[in-house]
Amino acid sequence: EVQLQASGGGLVQAGGSLRLSCTASGLTFDDYAFGWFRQVPGRAREGVSFISSSEGRTHYANSVKGRFTISSDGAKKTVYLQMDGLRPEDTANYYCAAEKISTYGGNYYFPRNRYSMDYWGEETLVTVSS
Repeated sequence: EVQLQASGGGLVQAGGSLRLSCTASGLTFDDYAFGWFRQVPGRAREGVSFISSSEGRTHYANSVKGRFTISSDGAKKTVYLQMDGLRPEDTANYYCAAEKISTYGGNYYFPRNRYSMDYWGEETLVTVSS
């Protein structure tokens, strides 16, 4: 059974930092690309950042570029999202997700559509106060 366990959300003041973690189990880590999505009530879930550690690819939404950093540790099967310079508009439920990309032969692009992700973790809430 594949599981994605997300953690690290919390309450922080504007300008502060948080690090989200997503630990995967039940899958071959290098076969997957991982993404962080976020959602606020009444709005569609949006992709924030993506990583394919096996190919060294990363991607960031324009809204977080230069402030967020995605990374991974294959030995720990964990993906991180370091969030610096947080803004009130970053307040959302954050989700990690995984998509099997090993069958694409490298022929895929970031960002990934939320409908193409194979597995989802539970939300972790990030609240940024002004």
